[in-house]
Amino acid sequence: MSRPTCSCCYDEAFDADFAASELRRYRRRGPGRASKAMADALSRPSPSGLSVLDIGAGVGSVHHLLLERGAASALDVDASSGYLAAARDEAAARGLQDRVTFRHGDFVGLAPGIPAADLVALDRVVCCYPDVDALVRLSAERTRRRMAITLPPDHRLARIVIRLVNVWEWVTRSDLRIHAHAHARVVAAARAAGLVPLSSVSIGAWRLLLFERPILTSDTP
Repeated sequence: MSRPTCSCCYDEAFDADFAASELRRYRRRGPGRASKAMADALSRPSPSGLSVLDIGAGVGSVHHLLLERGAASALDVDASSGYLAAARDEAAARGLQDRVTFRHGDFVGLAPGIPAADLVALDRVVCCYPDVDALVRLSAERTRRRMAITLPPDHRLARIVIRLVNVWEWVTRSDLRIHAHAHARVVAAARAAGLVPLSSVSIGAWRLLLFERPILTSDTP
């Protein structure tokens, strides 16, 4: 099973200054369109009383929305310590700090010790990780009900844009690389862990994929 190309590139690419800038933007404008769409998809018909696993949560916009809509708890796993600090600050500002647990590190490496959750979110995370099969499969294995993923569209123009972004990362000597993972590969990894695809919709510059575990009880939302 492969690991990120550098053990600390997420801390470097998404450092404290970058995360603080994102948090300021979030506080001015609220969650972005993709994050809101993901929270809406996971909320149907209600997240009340459910647990959330937010992988690569950034400033925490998805789990903030779900907690404010009634989810019981959230686990934020992020390889960026800067983002974790920002998410922790925002949780405290919203009075949610007692319902969120934070873990720093590579989710794939931490996965054996990560508990399953009802709702699992990967908001604009898959494209930042090289081993899409491991990331999606391990995330799906920890999904009791629904998993949502936002990632770049699966077409030629998106791949060209990603190549240009990676040229810039190389020029600036960053070890971070963006990946144009085929959606069919993402779906296959989720299916391998027992999830079934529910929908695939365009959200601006992103694509939202929604999955569900098919063995549900009659009282499951």
